[in-house]
Amino acid sequence: MEVNGCDCMLKSMTGYGSHVFEYMDGSIIVEIRSVNHRFLDLNVKVPRSSTKMEDDIRKIIQSFFQRGKIEVLVQIDDDQLNAREVHTNWDVLDQYISQMKIAQKRYDLGGKVSVESMALLPEIFTVSEPKLATQSFRIPLLEAIRIAAVQVKEMRETEGMFLEKDLRKRLELADEIIHMIGAHRPAVINAYKERIRKRVMEQLPALGELDQDRIHQEIVLLGEKGDVTEELTRLKSHINHFLETLKQQNAVGRKLDFIIQEMQREGNTIGAKSNDPVMSEHVVNLKSELEKMKEQVQNIE
Repeated sequence: MEVNGCDCMLKSMTGYGSHVFEYMDGSIIVEIRSVNHRFLDLNVKVPRSSTKMEDDIRKIIQSFFQRGKIEVLVQIDDDQLNAREVHTNWDVLDQYISQMKIAQKRYDLGGKVSVESMALLPEIFTVSEPKLATQSFRIPLLEAIRIAAVQVKEMRETEGMFLEKDLRKRLELADEIIHMIGAHRPAVINAYKERIRKRVMEQLPALGELDQDRIHQEIVLLGEKGDVTEELTRLKSHINHFLETLKQQNAVGRKLDFIIQEMQREGNTIGAKSNDPVMSEHVVNLKSELEKMKEQVQNIE
């Protein structure tokens, strides 16, 4: 079975990208980090002045990636943005002071209202950023997002290339082990039948005279219960399915994970059917390779 021949279609879910766009009044800094996740989980952090562009940013990220926990951090260093203004709601403050004086008179309270106490009153002071024409930096901001996203994608593709090579190597080892199990299968079946025959013959004196042909048929049937031909056939089918899935362009990580689980299930069944030491060693080696593959698959988009 041909396992090598990397088409390098896989993408990992780990990557980083950044871009700085400088303009006359300041600069835009974009950072994107990506790690493993079962689904696409986006966390976009932008200045308050740019919150209206969050949807546009999310659409760009979604056009690049299908899975992964992705954090997008946007910083805008603009002189106009730094020129924040503090506003006082005088009408509300007047009502607070009026109500405080009424309370003082009603309950015969002393003291005066301090500046510190006024600062703690809700809805008195607000800080606002100047209303910039967001269109002035909307295009460069979104372009910076795209550039950083391309960097993340390229890093994920590079890592995916190494992951695919490793998976193909381990799949080839697994295929060799499966072949060795198949080659050893006749010896295991014969040994199993012989053990059954000996046990039957030991019990014959107590059972009396029995039909020898019927005994032979029963031994054959019992021997077939220890046969792993079906499991080996399914394992080879899973390998072909795995290789075909590697060639697909879309996100295949979850599909590959499912195939590995099915292969592990077949390996467990083979191990349960045989108590032959050679077969058991092959099964242990097979399960070891499959477990390593499963770990690698967890990082594939």
